[in-house]
Amino acid sequence: MVVINNLPTDSRAPTTTLEGWRSFVEDEPHAFELLPERQFKALPVARRELYDENRISYHSDLGVIQTSTVRNIIHQGRLLTMLNQREISARRGMIVSGPWASGKTTAIKQLGRTHELRINLRYPDQNRIPVVYITTPPKGSPRKLASEFANFLGLPQRPRHNVTDITEAVCQVLTAARTDLVIVDEIHNLNLATSAGEDMSDHLKYFTEHMPATFIYAGINVENSGLFAGLRGRQISARSILTTTGPFPYGEEWQSLVATLEAALRLHRHAPGTLTREAKYLHYRTSGGISSLSHLVRQAAISAILTGKERIDRALMEATTIDHAAESHIHGAARP
Repeated sequence: MVVINNLPTDSRAPTTTLEGWRSFVEDEPHAFELLPERQFKALPVARRELYDENRISYHSDLGVIQTSTVRNIIHQGRLLTMLNQREISARRGMIVSGPWASGKTTAIKQLGRTHELRINLRYPDQNRIPVVYITTPPKGSPRKLASEFANFLGLPQRPRHNVTDITEAVCQVLTAARTDLVIVDEIHNLNLATSAGEDMSDHLKYFTEHMPATFIYAGINVENSGLFAGLRGRQISARSILTTTGPFPYGEEWQSLVATLEAALRLHRHAPGTLTREAKYLHYRTSGGISSLSHLVRQAAISAILTGKERIDRALMEATTIDHAAESHIHGAARP
């Protein structure tokens, strides 16, 4: 009998909507139990295809690895929400900064998920919206920013509604729903060197002052994006702690991350410990990037199923192409 638990069946709404966010929060880690080898070999063609499709679905989403970076951001975020409970103004926020694909979005979403689950457990009978997750619109304006909040909540917007109308409606709903954590991703899209960026920054500041919530921002190399420039930038800097993400050095934690991913594999002929022994090679291939590591292992696992190889070895990893940033870096690195 094939045992499959909680495998996804339909695509989920984006997490920038309330429906999609709640689905993300409530989603449990997927589980899959391998068949005994004899039963696996005896599967009819149609059953084998279904079995493999379910394994592919499982490997496409192996879940989030709790790295030290994720744990630190969750801890810092929880501290800030506690500190801000009694603050009336000048609440402290957090900015998560790092290079591309360094786990920023994963970490802040895990912070939001952890917070919402904790609030739901504490207040099970209250219809709250503990967390809002939006992205900063590129080439944005105050109206576009306010619309991101309204879109998350599903509030109706009409052409006659001006930015003040939308903003007031958003603040009223989120205050009534006792929202206490607002996550703003892609904050590098806010450029204070432009008048539009200044206007959007002022509008974001309005939200922080009119909503009793802790604001968490994340963006690519925020320190160099101009977010801290000028008077507005200094205000943001004075009210926020900065947490950075980046590649992992080769060491004990990296080996543990590789071992965690390997333990999650569901391949019939994969020898345990193969990937752990290749930890240094995997660091070389991915430049220590957790996103690139996850991509490489998941893609190789799916290839192993599709080809019938049923194991991941050096040859398969060499044949697996990952993101261009990691692939470009290895040309100048010493191969282990």
